[in-house]
Amino acid sequence: MPPVESAPAASPRPDTTAPRAVRQDTFAGGVRGPWWWLGLAAAVAGVVGALLWTGAAGVQQLGDPGSFTRWGLPLATTIHNMALATVVGALVFAIVILPKDAKPRRPRTGKQKLDSASHAHAPEHPAFTRVMTLAAVAGGVWTVAAIAVLVLTYSSISGLAVSGSSDYTNQLVFYMTELPVGQAWLMVVICAAVTTTMVFGLRNISALAVPLVVAMLSFVPQALIGHSASSADHVGAVNSLFLHITSVSLWVGGIVVLVVVSGVLGSITAQTLQRFSALAIFAFAGVAGSGVVNAAIRITNWHDLFHSTYGQLILAKSAATIVLGVIGWMHRTWIIPRLAGGQKSTTAARTRRLLWQLVFGELLIMGVTSGIAVGLSRSAPPQSRELVQAALTPAQILTDYPLPPELTFARWFTEWRMDWLWVAFAVAAGAAYLSGLVKLRRRGDKWSVLRTVSWFTGLLSLVYITSGGTAVYGQVLFSAHMVEHMSLMVIAPLFLALGSPVSLALQALTPRRDGSRGIREWILVLVHSRFSQLITHPLFAAANFAGSLIIFYYSPLFNLAMRYHVGHELMIVHFTLTGYIFIMSMIGTDPLPFRFPYAMRLLLLLATMAFHAFFGVSLMMATNLLSGEYFGNMGRPWGDSALVDQQTAGGIAWGVGEIPTLAIAMGVAYMWAKSDARETKRKDRAAVRNNYADLNAYNDMFAQLAARDATTDPAHSGPPLPHLHNGKPPAASGAVQATATQPDSPSGSQGEKH
Repeated sequence: MPPVESAPAASPRPDTTAPRAVRQDTFAGGVRGPWWWLGLAAAVAGVVGALLWTGAAGVQQLGDPGSFTRWGLPLATTIHNMALATVVGALVFAIVILPKDAKPRRPRTGKQKLDSASHAHAPEHPAFTRVMTLAAVAGGVWTVAAIAVLVLTYSSISGLAVSGSSDYTNQLVFYMTELPVGQAWLMVVICAAVTTTMVFGLRNISALAVPLVVAMLSFVPQALIGHSASSADHVGAVNSLFLHITSVSLWVGGIVVLVVVSGVLGSITAQTLQRFSALAIFAFAGVAGSGVVNAAIRITNWHDLFHSTYGQLILAKSAATIVLGVIGWMHRTWIIPRLAGGQKSTTAARTRRLLWQLVFGELLIMGVTSGIAVGLSRSAPPQSRELVQAALTPAQILTDYPLPPELTFARWFTEWRMDWLWVAFAVAAGAAYLSGLVKLRRRGDKWSVLRTVSWFTGLLSLVYITSGGTAVYGQVLFSAHMVEHMSLMVIAPLFLALGSPVSLALQALTPRRDGSRGIREWILVLVHSRFSQLITHPLFAAANFAGSLIIFYYSPLFNLAMRYHVGHELMIVHFTLTGYIFIMSMIGTDPLPFRFPYAMRLLLLLATMAFHAFFGVSLMMATNLLSGEYFGNMGRPWGDSALVDQQTAGGIAWGVGEIPTLAIAMGVAYMWAKSDARETKRKDRAAVRNNYADLNAYNDMFAQLAARDATTDPAHSGPPLPHLHNGKPPAASGAVQATATQPDSPSGSQGEKH
């Protein structure tokens, strides 16, 4: 027939569409190796364009170090940032996203060892192997780039061209060991070298958490020496920059890892994307929020934002972030559900092709944005550079902020200085808690409203303690600092512990069955670890809760926490965790390796109350200042003297510390009473189920003893041994009969058995 005879005429069509097929196959099974390098090329193009736009790479009028430093330092910084993000992303994928073994297996939990010897030589999943190789290679690049940034930064600051002379080398050593910027970059180099060394030698999932922590520690010195750290809001600038670096590293590093492992994911593509998507949501929120805060610190008016080259680059970064957010939304709402839902082979192939095209596009946009960020760090923001005529006050020298107005009751609530680190923690913890509640509700499970209210009350109190009047006046008054300290130890942790976040996470999160470790699996690992058994033991928790006060205030740690921002943040972390763990061991409901009986808990609480009283009285009676070089030199024209204020702090330590502790003791007593009531009901139900078998056996034992005594000693004429009536001896004295209560009707009426 004519249609059949005309079929051969269509044979040339495959030739005309062959180029299109090749283009489609480029991303059919992932992003191929040659395309990976375009991400780095995009980053280089971004930094070069930003430097040309702002003129930051131009010849310096005073102490020009040469074109090699002017162009080499931004390029080395770009490579450093991309390599660091890749290391962090690869380790995150290895620890919480990808399965380690090629054969899916459910990880052991509880007291069983997760990485047992039986699986030590199991074949690794190709994606896990590639991720670890990527982490090792990126770690080596990060180390070399960090060294280059260290050397070129000195060249840029000193205005000297890079040289191998002895004078240059000696000055470089002085810069690394004595100056803050050099010390910061030396710390980054050390973190890079240590991380790379551990990545080469480790394959245990638990052990890989250590190099991840070390790599993320390198964010701290970078935030301290960042461009905005010298602004008027020093604390806000440092914290927002730290959050920005952390979020960007998780996001960019994750995209780089996805591109590199795209060809070997295979059947786990959908679940890998779904897990990374959950992390990317928090990373996107962190990038956007911290970016807005950091930009607001550098640019103080709308005119500079739109009409300065610096502000225009910020707008370009913002637009790129929005585009990336839209692509992420497409992944989560459209592509991932189609991959996980199971489609026809043709449709699934098109979806995978579109997926990797979008991921590759994300890599290019992120590369350009990273380059723009480096260009911004090398450019001067359009802030006022007017010389300060008045000399710095003692308060500004000590705290980096002007002295606040005289403290009144209203100013406890009206004076604020936002600590964005803890604001971000509160937002993330609240969002995670709400997500768990939504999952439980969709599943039909219930969760206590009081626990929810307690959790969010604790988060709000933590934000106020770290950003409100206690934080502002805690920098200049010992008494206000003591309010902040006691609130961190006993008030915020009390509400947070009663929120039971660990129990919620264990109920809401789905166990993984492929051998990887999610948040739920890591919680179980930590709960049953030896470290957790040590720090959550009631004796250790109580000793840490009470002893930390003495160690902190009567050692140089107190002065370090007051003088340095990192020390202050570490103080907040330590005492919040100390109070949380202690309260958890007393009245918490989250799982712990060991808890004391209620009587021992009350004794521990009484001991800590006595210790708090002793500490408070010792401060009230002290005649010398603690950290006198700090509080004694504040130059306050208002308020009590430093010594009187310290004595007031002693009274606060006594009162504020005792009242919540007394409330905890009442909670222990209440839980004790409820536990006894539950135990009594349980025993009663068990007795009804077994027809009072235990009570009858107990009575029979006494009857046998009485019969034996009567047989061996006929002269014995005393009364028989008492039998139990409802588990208690009869009230009447003299001769008694063996009695026991048993139900004789379903209605619960009881008769006596004689």
